[in-house]
Amino acid sequence: MKVTSNSLRSFAAGILIATSLIGAVYLFGPSEAKSTGKEEPAKVEKLSEDEMVKKLTSKGFVIHTEDQWEKQLQAMNENQQDKETEKKDDNADGKVIYKTMLTVSTGMTSIDVGNALEKANIIESGLDFYKEVENRGVENDLRPGTFEVESGMTTDEIIRTIFK
Repeated sequence: MKVTSNSLRSFAAGILIATSLIGAVYLFGPSEAKSTGKEEPAKVEKLSEDEMVKKLTSKGFVIHTEDQWEKQLQAMNENQQDKETEKKDDNADGKVIYKTMLTVSTGMTSIDVGNALEKANIIESGLDFYKEVENRGVENDLRPGTFEVESGMTTDEIIRTIFK
């Protein structure tokens, strides 16, 4: 069989026409598939709100209304603020001392610790704290845990408390 330019054009035109017909059927054909068998359509059960809550809670889900959720978030934020920073009464020289419980988790860096201490008003600069830790060479000795620190502590005391 000899391949000529006319036979090649005819083959290409056939592919183009077939593709066009398939595309037209896809675009303009029925949008939903119809069953060919005698099966009954699936029944959709409409549940009331109470029934939905009962079903979900029986499977271990916790359901809150928007008001309940907002109240819970507010209580959680207040509790977290109480834990993070407590003001002590003014001491003898009139200086306010801030006290916080710092939780160091695995993966935290000395930069994270410095920023947390700065945010809790324990130190003035998280960057300065990080530089001091780096100068001492203990940045890799950060130990996970919860530590009580206060603004009256020296940088040396804070580093000895949090690092190995």
